[in-house]
Amino acid sequence: MTIKPEYEVIALKYATRDAQRAANFLGGDPHDAPMPMDYYVWVIRNADRIVLVDTGFEAAQAIKRHRTLLRKPADALRLVGIDASRITDVVITHLHNDHAGTLADFPKARFHLQDTEMAFATGRHMCCGMISRAYEPDDVIRMLRLVYGDRVVFHDGDDDLFPGISVHRIGGHTDGLQAVRVSTARGWVVLASDASHYYEHFENDRCFPLVFNVGDVLQGYRRLAALAESPAHVIPGHDPLVLDRYPRAAPDLGGIAARLDLPPLPSVRTA
Repeated sequence: MTIKPEYEVIALKYATRDAQRAANFLGGDPHDAPMPMDYYVWVIRNADRIVLVDTGFEAAQAIKRHRTLLRKPADALRLVGIDASRITDVVITHLHNDHAGTLADFPKARFHLQDTEMAFATGRHMCCGMISRAYEPDDVIRMLRLVYGDRVVFHDGDDDLFPGISVHRIGGHTDGLQAVRVSTARGWVVLASDASHYYEHFENDRCFPLVFNVGDVLQGYRRLAALAESPAHVIPGHDPLVLDRYPRAAPDLGGIAARLDLPPLPSVRTA
């Protein structure tokens, strides 16, 4: 019998911005209270390998899009003992600016991307400003150059990357959005990325306003639930509550890095 490897999974916060509830739900929200958005990259590692999920954005993007950059993603990785220049595999969940910038900081990496995401980001829908506004053309061009440099690994739907790590096309937010499923000591953890920005989205069948296909978003919540060990094993892509619900990755990294492979803290454990 093959023993499935288990991984440590870390959420690393690199940026934040202020927002109101009305801005985070399709159709608005009757309670227009503050609802800030955090920005993460995620580390998957064990003794055999390190896989990074997403690469964040540059300082110039933070200025352009009115975000607060707290630390470069490469600097965030250094806080947990990882040298970005040595990483060999990076999953790009989708090509939006906050998930696919800083590519040059990973000179040895292969980038794992869905076929449909590259087609979407370079196709006819980018002529529609409402859809294209979250993409940064320079980031897409850099990824295209990496394709010609034979550093992009394309995936068509669900695929195994390594034992205990797989990608799954969800779509919805973008046509080629993918989630990542990881084997951990507490069971299958699913990094939803923007398949669910906040816990409230998948818990209450609500949708973030920046969306390509609402039906795929809602069906995507069912996919996430089916892939994960339980609802408490689904990790949303931008929710500040992630850092409150999970143990910190190191004593001095409160509010920066959380261990998602460990059970939620007892005060918030739901399943």
